[in-house]
This record gives sequence, structure tokens and C-alpha cells, in this order.
Amino acid sequence: MMVSYRLYWTLWILSCFGQYLGQDLQIPEPPNKAEGDSVVFAPDSPPSTSIFITQWFFAATPIITVAHGVTTVNPAYEGRFRFDSNTLALTLQNLRLSDSGIYRLTVTTSAGETLTGETSLQVFENVSNVRLIGPEEPLIEGESSANITSEGTGTITSVQWMKDNSPLSPSNSIIFSADNRSLFISPVQRSDSGEYQCTYTNPVSSGTAKLSLIINYGPEDVSIKGLDVVDLGVRVSLSCSANSEPSASFRWKFNETDTSVTTDTFTIDKTDVTHSGDYDCTAWNSVTNRNASQRHALLVKVGGGGGGLTTGAIVGIVIVVLVAVSGICGLIVYLIKTKKIPMLNKEQKGQGSGAAQSRQEPDSHYEEMTDIQKTRGDGAVRAKSESTIYVNFSYEENEYENVKH
Repeated sequence: MMVSYRLYWTLWILSCFGQYLGQDLQIPEPPNKAEGDSVVFAPDSPPSTSIFITQWFFAATPIITVAHGVTTVNPAYEGRFRFDSNTLALTLQNLRLSDSGIYRLTVTTSAGETLTGETSLQVFENVSNVRLIGPEEPLIEGESSANITSEGTGTITSVQWMKDNSPLSPSNSIIFSADNRSLFISPVQRSDSGEYQCTYTNPVSSGTAKLSLIINYGPEDVSIKGLDVVDLGVRVSLSCSANSEPSASFRWKFNETDTSVTTDTFTIDKTDVTHSGDYDCTAWNSVTNRNASQRHALLVKVGGGGGGLTTGAIVGIVIVVLVAVSGICGLIVYLIKTKKIPMLNKEQKGQGSGAAQSRQEPDSHYEEMTDIQKTRGDGAVRAKSESTIYVNFSYEENEYENVKH
């Protein structure tokens, strides 16, 4: 049976007035709750004496009143509460955001004492639907700017940003909005690549969204790895690399002429002298539309084992020989034009005739020389193998003796 409206308000006024006359009840403050949860309000030590009136209030609004076993319930809480008359505990179910506030318990004993106690409750809406919205166009290092915006529903009490699981702080190139729900990066650098996280939180729930940024750059630091000098008939591979995002594509030239090789490796199955020269590798990035090149000089030795002549040495020798031949030909032409060659020929012919005559003179006196030697008694006749100088000397000496006689 429901008490009358007038009695209800009379009891409420008495309970409000009685809180200044009675002993306070200790009601622990419950933890923060999420929307839809349940909460229990209960005094630590309910009165041990018989109770005449028990009332629970939310702010100034009565929730339930129990007087002499008669219960009066505020229609707004019908079906959402439970009351334990022994512990005086009040349970609220299916909490709403509007349930946040101050709750008060008033007890009037049969002895006329009024005891009161208060506690508070905070109800939060769960965080949900958190997401990050980032730039859709490709980001190029040093040229592009990036704006990342976060969205989500629920009661948001804090917003935290992280990059690659480390806290993200403002800097010269990173600026956060006033509500901390978006960030702006300008200009982007390759170090800005990574996974960005934004977390919405409140005391009862949280939500996190992630977004990966890729900063395109390069190519740069192009390098070619491979041998500089090789023997004939061997297999050679030149490997080209470059720092680039995304990975670079490659083109090769040999002695400034395009080749059909478009991979990072240029391979020669079997070398010959025609493979000596300059190999150029050009790396190209299709996103940044940039390119960079590197050159590698390869020398194929003509002889193996390090003892043979290289192509360069052979070319040098050929050049020296050609120059020498050209010089000789030029000298011959000069001598002919200056008529020195005929004179040399005449002198050589004259010298040749004198020499022939000298060679014949000893023969004309051979018999006379033999007779003279016999007359002097020099002994055995000299053989024809004696030198011409000796024979001439003997001949002159004999002639001298003949003159004296």
C-alpha cells in the first residue's frame, strides 16, 4: 500500500532536517561506471536499532522510501533498482549518463535519530568507433605535407598519440590541434614513416586506431659492386643498389649506349676484350620521379695470370710503332728531296773501289815477297792466312833494302 503524497514529502523534509541532528553513515564511493553497467550503494555499518524510515535520494530527487514496511518508488526508477532492507543497499541497473551525481541515504530510527550518508557516481559513455583519417596521395620527402585526423564516439577525457609504440610529441614539423585530435606534419621526412596510433580514453573504456604513413624518397647513394679488372673468358656480375622508397628500378648503359638490362644485376657470361669500358647504372623512382646514376670501369686483361699485356698496353705499343714508321718515312722523303741520298751512294761506291784495289795489291807482289823472304833467310814461308797488315809491312821493308843496294 502506497503512502500518500503529503506523507511522502513530510518524511522527506524531516529526513533533510534530521541529517543535521543525527550521526553520519559511511557509504564508500563506487568506481566509475560505464553506460549500461550496474552499481551498488551500501553503508558500511547500518543502524542496529529498529528503523522507522529509510530513504534514498539522487540529488534532491527521491528514488525509494520505505516507512513501516511500506515502499514508495519514483516512477523514473521503476524496473531499474533493487533494495535490501537488511543492509540498506541500493542497486541501480542499466546506468545512464544522467545517473552521474550525488546519492544520499537517510535513516530515521524508532528512537527518533536521523542518520545520513552521501556518495557520488560518475557514469561514462564507452569509447567506440575510433579511427584515423590520413592523406590519400603519395607523400614525397621534402615536398609533401600530411594531416592525420582522429574520430570516435563516447565520452573522451584524453587523447594520446604514439608512433611506432613511442609517445609522439610536438616539434618544429609536427603540430597538434587545440583539442589534440589531429596532427599536421610539414614537410614530411623519411623519418616520419611508420605506424601512428591515436587512443581515446575515459575512466571506464578506451579505443585505439592505427594508420601507417609511407614517405617516398630517393633514389640516392647509388653504388655498383663488382670487380674492376678480370681475365678473359670469365663470368662477371655487376650489382647495382640505391636507397629508395619505393624500391628503384634500374637501367644499364655500356660506353654511353643503352643496353637491354633493366635489373639490378648486369652479368657477362664470358668476357672478351670488347667488354672493357664504362658501365653506368641509373636508378629511377616511379613515385618521386627522380633518378641517380653511378659509373663502374671494367678492364678485361688480354693475358691471364697478370703477365700478359692489357688492351691499353697493346694499343699504346701500336701507336708508338705507327709513330716510328711515320718518322722514318718522313726522314727518307726529306733526304731524297735534299739530294743527300745520291751523294751517299757515290761515296759508298768510291770507297768500295779503293777497298777492292787494296785487296788486289798484295796478290800482285806475292811471288816477289816470297823470293825476298827466302833471300833473307827468315825460314819457313808465311801462309796466306797471315794478316794483310803484316804482308804489307814485309813488302815495304824489302823495297827499302833494295833501294839501299
